[in-house]
Parts: sequence; C-alpha cells; structure tokens
Amino acid sequence: MHSKASLGLAAVIMAVSAYAIFAAWAWPLKAALFPLAIAVPLFFLAAAEALWVFLGTAPQGEAREFQLSTGLPQNEALRRTLLAVGWILGFFAAIVLLGFPYAVPLFVFLYLKVQGRESWALSIVFTLGVSAVFYGLFDRLLHLPFLSGWLFTWL
Repeated sequence: MHSKASLGLAAVIMAVSAYAIFAAWAWPLKAALFPLAIAVPLFFLAAAEALWVFLGTAPQGEAREFQLSTGLPQNEALRRTLLAVGWILGFFAAIVLLGFPYAVPLFVFLYLKVQGRESWALSIVFTLGVSAVFYGLFDRLLHLPFLSGWLFTWL
C-alpha cells in the first residue's frame, strides 16, 4: 500500500511540476525564474522517489511515531510552545512595523542574543551574514520591492 501511494503521489507531483516548467518556459526570464527554481528540483525529486519505489526494497523494521517532547512536564511543553509562538508573532509585528529589510536582521540578532544566549560577536557576525544574504538575494539579484513598515510610513 505504501509504495502505491508513494508512486501515485510522485507521479502527480511530476505531472504538476512538468506543467509548471512547460508553462514558465515561454515567460520572460525574470518572471520564470521563481517557478523554474521550484519546479525543476521538484520534478527531479519526485522522479527520484518514483525510481526509489520501483527499484527499492520493502522497508525493514517497525515504523516509529515522531514525538518532540517525550518526558517533559505538560507545563514545560506549554511554556516552550508559547515562547515559540511569541517569537513568531514578534517577527510578524516587526515585519509590519519596520518592513522586511529591518525586521529580518533585528529578529536574527534578538533571537540569537536573547533566546540563544549567544555571544555578542557570534550574534553580530550571524546577523551581518544573514543581512548580506537577504540584501544580496532579494534586493540585488531578484530586485524585489519591499513595502515600508508602518513606522516609516507614519514618520
């Protein structure tokens, strides 16, 4: 049963990604870049899954269920969950108030410094690295315009 379902899913994903590649191929490069960057690897990964089903053997052993927090008291698991939700909501608030170009480095720095309790040097180096990748990829390479945050609009 597992191999039939896996093969069926791989075939559907291959068909959808092949259509996306075919449709995006006629577009201008700038418009086709994102769909092609997703669809081409997706097609090959689905093809690898299909080959794995055809050529692979049946899985050995017993399936195991994935659990994140076994052995933790319920209060501690709830505290950790709420803390993660708080960081996510804080990131969204920073995006809305400051905009992406300022929210991303601020979030990375604060998360490393406050939650990760990392050193100043590591926090600053990683923040600068993430900022450089973010700026280089989204601004310089893809030329994506980001809206100003509400604070900059109000000021």
